[in-house]
Amino acid sequence: MANPFQFIQQVRAEAGKVTWPTRRETLITTGLVLLMVVVASIFFVSVDQGIRLLVAFVMSLGH
Repeated sequence: MANPFQFIQQVRAEAGKVTWPTRRETLITTGLVLLMVVVASIFFVSVDQGIRLLVAFVMSLGH
């Protein structure tokens, strides 16, 4: 096991190599993620309602 001080130095060195996104890139990515969440939510609600209506129709045929 490495010396804890040496480990922290290595972690800092590796973190310094990371290419961090700019504030603008972070905001754009966050906006796109939120947009995709809304689109996916609308899609799944639509599919769910469609299946519900189909099942209700099939069930009404039996009465």
